[in-house]
Amino acid sequence: MHIKRFISQNRRDFRAVYVCEHCSFAEEGYGYDDENFHQNVIPQKKCKKCGKVAGPGYRAYATKHAADAVL
Repeated sequence: MHIKRFISQNRRDFRAVYVCEHCSFAEEGYGYDDENFHQNVIPQKKCKKCGKVAGPGYRAYATKHAADAVL
């Protein structure tokens, strides 16, 4: 799964549309805007339709705020 588009964001919490790069299944879900979530959690999200995770070509989004930013 990867992020297709962001719906909303409040501080580091966000809501986005996730889409599967294998079967194009899309779903809305929540997330947390830090490097760990973008680089480790999102690529391991299993698609509810085909059950696959992101492939080796997955590119993580950069965070909106710096890691040491106090929000």
